[in-house]
Amino acid sequence: MKNSLRLRKRKRGGAAKTKKHRENGKEEKSMQTTTALSWKDRQFFLNGKPFRILSGAIHYFRVVPDYWEDRLKKLKACGFNTVETCVCWNLHEPAEGQFVFEGIADLGRFIETARNLGLYVILRPGPYICTEWDFGGLPSWLLREKGIRLRCCDPVFLEKAGNYLRRLFAYLRPYFPENGGNVLAMQVENEYGSYGNDQQYLQALLRIFREAETGCLLFTSDGPTRQLLTGGSIRGLLSAVNFGSGPEGSFDLKESMNPDQPLFCCEYWNGWFDHWYEKHHTREADDTAEVLREILQRGASVNLYMFHGGTNFGFYNGANHEDGYQPDVTSYDYNSPLNENGDITPKYEAIRDVMRTFAKTGGREGPEREDYPAVCNLPRRAYGTVSLTNAARLFENLPAFSNPFLSEYPLTMEELGQDYGFLLYRTVLRGPFEEQELFIDGLHDRALIYLDGEFRGIKERSRRDDRIRIGLKAGQEAKLEILVENMGRINYGEQLKDEKGILGGVRLGRQFQFGWEMVPVDCRSFSGVMWKDTADISGSREKTISETAFFKAFPGYGPLMLRGSFHADVCEDCFVRPEGFEKGIILINGFHLGRYYNSAGPQKTLYLPGPLLKKGENEILVLELEHCENPELILTDTADLG
Repeated sequence: MKNSLRLRKRKRGGAAKTKKHRENGKEEKSMQTTTALSWKDRQFFLNGKPFRILSGAIHYFRVVPDYWEDRLKKLKACGFNTVETCVCWNLHEPAEGQFVFEGIADLGRFIETARNLGLYVILRPGPYICTEWDFGGLPSWLLREKGIRLRCCDPVFLEKAGNYLRRLFAYLRPYFPENGGNVLAMQVENEYGSYGNDQQYLQALLRIFREAETGCLLFTSDGPTRQLLTGGSIRGLLSAVNFGSGPEGSFDLKESMNPDQPLFCCEYWNGWFDHWYEKHHTREADDTAEVLREILQRGASVNLYMFHGGTNFGFYNGANHEDGYQPDVTSYDYNSPLNENGDITPKYEAIRDVMRTFAKTGGREGPEREDYPAVCNLPRRAYGTVSLTNAARLFENLPAFSNPFLSEYPLTMEELGQDYGFLLYRTVLRGPFEEQELFIDGLHDRALIYLDGEFRGIKERSRRDDRIRIGLKAGQEAKLEILVENMGRINYGEQLKDEKGILGGVRLGRQFQFGWEMVPVDCRSFSGVMWKDTADISGSREKTISETAFFKAFPGYGPLMLRGSFHADVCEDCFVRPEGFEKGIILINGFHLGRYYNSAGPQKTLYLPGPLLKKGENEILVLELEHCENPELILTDTADLG
């Protein structure tokens, strides 16, 4: 996944310009030479002048780099002066000590793009960010440390978080106020009061931030209760409050606790995210705009969360756990003012009206009328049906992904050094034993189960649990295979420490089974797969054949990989509709678009940004876990989020 997120710089001139800017600090469009933000007596000041933060959240890691400028222009055209983004530890340090700041992880390019448009930046580097992102942005390799305690004064956690933050701040130095950069402020941790109250931990983080001498205003933010704000605040720092409605009550509480501080809503939740098995969340545009109006009339600063949500590409979606495990869908549309593919929505127009009315009636902190950039929706194209002409069974191609590990007992993904994807567990059962039920203790998160090549059922962490019974006669042997999918680490709450794979053991009745072979399948590359032609099977199908015939008829058993290509004369946005498929992932030209899960819903299409395409032939690859009616995909110009 990490490799697939390192997008090519499609415009070499742009890459050269970025390098030049970092070397000499020059920009095409200059801002003030310093951008020091401060506060006093309930008022923000920028370079000594009164200032109001009018911000919208756009996460660089959820938008392909070639579209950063388009989304940021639309933010400014809506009347905002600042963009806020979280910063993902797990994206920038995917393996301990190995740092990535290129492609979709090129945070510097994102900041420079904002600067060129005259926008300021708020960074939220965590180390924990929540944001419906896998493990709340924490890297999975932390979980290899036995006994580690997260988000507290645990010396191991603090050491590793400190190493990351120091490296990040060194990379970001050209963009800080001391160097004339446009980064106004940084948040320390994130909504910590919703997790804990370890003030020694917060103070340890604060020392790391201050030692970097960034010149940025530092702050915390928490939900709108006294307990949360008390637990997550740091004495002497600005404390922001987060909410989705009822600004008067939230601001009244904040003023009662910190009467000298300016009011700042760091997350105004104007939409919401989706889980599989649930409905798509929406919020009326008029309601969203009215709450924003109330915030502005109160004299407060604000950050819309989200202004543009984007996409949880690859395996990076997070999950919640309330009355069961709830993995997030691939789309992070969030019912935002800009939808997943960056189109202007009625909510955008309603918010723009509020912002421009506010600017006319005395609010002077947004762009001047003549400074609103011209914006429009990007073109979309329906490329039609794509035939998947090659196929291969996953289990027959495991050497293309990794070498097996041997252990007497099941190991987790983290113990094997695997961050995302699937993990296959294999063992041989030997009779005699009477028929009894198969149990998987500590399953995280979803398992497909096969016995001697026969599919026997599915077990899930909090939902489906097929009763599978196995019995063998004397001298009889059977190969048991369990393919476990990591559907996203929990990103919020008390169950944040979320290892993947089989955390306990596999039992027949009460008897644990030992002697396992484990093969990680991380889906970073499919280059070693031995493909077969699908024409002989798909060409011989009759109209009366059952709908699962193709999936079942292809030689072998288990998940099916399919590959095809299509020609593009122009490279424009589209949506992949895996109609007739059940559950799996889709890659385009090696880039992992994310997961689909048709029976669970609500999402039915995957967003395919135009910059991922190339003129000429484009390769599309599917890993389907369970079901396929026809080896075909539809590339449409219409999204379907349920």
